[in-house]
Amino acid sequence: MRQTLTGKKNFYEVKDRSTYLIENEEKIMKYDVYGMGNALVDKEFEVNDAFLDEQAIEKGLMTLIDEDKRHALLASLQQAYGLKKRTGGGSAANTIVSISQFGAKTFYACKVANDELGQFYQQDLVAAGVDNGLGRLNAEGVTGQCLVMVTPDTERTMNSFLGITSDFSAAEVHMDELREAQYLYVEGYLVTSDVSRNAVLEARKVAREAGVKMAYTFSDPSMVTYFKDGVDEVLSEGVDVLFCNEEEAMIYSGADSIDAAVEVLLQKTEKLVVTLGRAGALVANANGSRIQVPTQVVEAVDTNGAGDMFAGAFMYGLVKGMSDEQAALLANRAAGEIVQVFGARLEREVQQRILTEVLAA
Repeated sequence: MRQTLTGKKNFYEVKDRSTYLIENEEKIMKYDVYGMGNALVDKEFEVNDAFLDEQAIEKGLMTLIDEDKRHALLASLQQAYGLKKRTGGGSAANTIVSISQFGAKTFYACKVANDELGQFYQQDLVAAGVDNGLGRLNAEGVTGQCLVMVTPDTERTMNSFLGITSDFSAAEVHMDELREAQYLYVEGYLVTSDVSRNAVLEARKVAREAGVKMAYTFSDPSMVTYFKDGVDEVLSEGVDVLFCNEEEAMIYSGADSIDAAVEVLLQKTEKLVVTLGRAGALVANANGSRIQVPTQVVEAVDTNGAGDMFAGAFMYGLVKGMSDEQAALLANRAAGEIVQVFGARLEREVQQRILTEVLAA
């Protein structure tokens, strides 16, 4: 999907060359980025590889588990290692919090239960300055949790019990707020169920009609490995911005080189942003421009949330008018900072320091 803004009118040019004209009379955006995704309370543990082997857990991926497995695994983790950290989480939630703490206006649509974890989650969003509609909801059930296991090589492995967020539907997508946003940002994990995927498709429709651009992230290699049909459905009309890492790009495209993968993915987006680990990040545009921005190598202790933080910093740069290069520099710096601490989020003061340093460079 291509979007250009000319005067007061917003034009969409989709892949079939149909053109839609949407009147946009001096639209005032209340939100820079509106996010939608799972609401999970992260519980993080430092473990060794032997523990993952004993539990038959696939290292480096996100795996969905049921409530019985969550109880058993949590008990084993607490007995063997003890809880390292508890925070609000979810891929898109981490990104939206990052955007907010850099200084942009955000809203997050998600679903939690009216239990202690649900209250904790809502308070966590409010503390980060993220508007949400959770105060309008009062659902019975269990709030989702993600058990994050970090091995000595800093790799994160996640076992997620979705709980009530598995029923995240169009009813929890606050359409009025969505219409007032500059960007809709969607996490890849929502393709794992029919109801949540349909919520994405409904939000995409409303966003397009309102002239709201769309950004999408693959979120995890498991999404393009096991749920590729769902990902294809979300990308069927194209998106304005697509985030992925090198592994996800290669799996999704089936290409034998990153250059070839980029060409495949550019059929789905106007702007492709690929993280390349120690090699930095690549930003490629459908208009032919392409840059690779290096990153500083740091001593990592936990890679949990690095991709989410990268996307948040880049999106902040995008909505604030930064060039691709400057947005990628900010994103590299923020991702480099997050891997040096435990957990998927940074303190607001740390993000503001990073932003000040990048703007001054």
